Amino acid sequence: MSKLLQRYNDRERMNHWFVVLLFVLAGCSGFALFHPSLFFLSTVTGGGSWARILHPFLGVLMVLSFLGLFLRFVAANRFTAADKEWKKQMGQLLKGNKSAMPAVGKYNYGQKLVFWLFACSLIVLLITGFLFWRPWFAPYVPIAVIRVAVLLHAIAAFVLVLSVIVHIYAAIWVKGTLRAMTRGTVTEEWARSNHRIWYDDAMKR
Repeated sequence: MSKLLQRYNDRERMNHWFVVLLFVLAGCSGFALFHPSLFFLSTVTGGGSWARILHPFLGVLMVLSFLGLFLRFVAANRFTAADKEWKKQMGQLLKGNKSAMPAVGKYNYGQKLVFWLFACSLIVLLITGFLFWRPWFAPYVPIAVIRVAVLLHAIAAFVLVLSVIVHIYAAIWVKGTLRAMTRGTVTEEWARSNHRIWYDDAMKR
């Protein structure tokens, strides 16, 4: 039977799932305010009035919670020269030819890209959200700036949602990945197959 290696500790997993919860609540309330056809999503936060009140606070809390993950994993998500080679071979991975992929550390190029899309999207959402947050800040911002902020806010939200979809799909597609964030461990076989450099370092430790 394959040994288990710890990939995430309890605090990291709790932080992750708290961000997930806030993403769902902020996302549903935000989409409810975005278009009338999506207003039914406001029931998740208790109705239209509560969706309007809670959405900005949920958004700020989500960014602060993600900051914990960002600080913890930013070093492992810095792009390196090795990522260029992985990027070149990405087509082989999509074809299912995993053996053609170069060895990677804790995260591969695709995972790093999603990580930075998360970070950049949340920064844009935070800044633009403050600009049209009524009644606190919007009265002091020119209407032309608010209009641009609303547009950028919607674009950033769209990018964030797409990134989350890719993140979820990849976690399901690569068998054994979900275990890392539900139990905190992965099998040696999974680590050796998907993150060989990280596996070698873990075995040394």
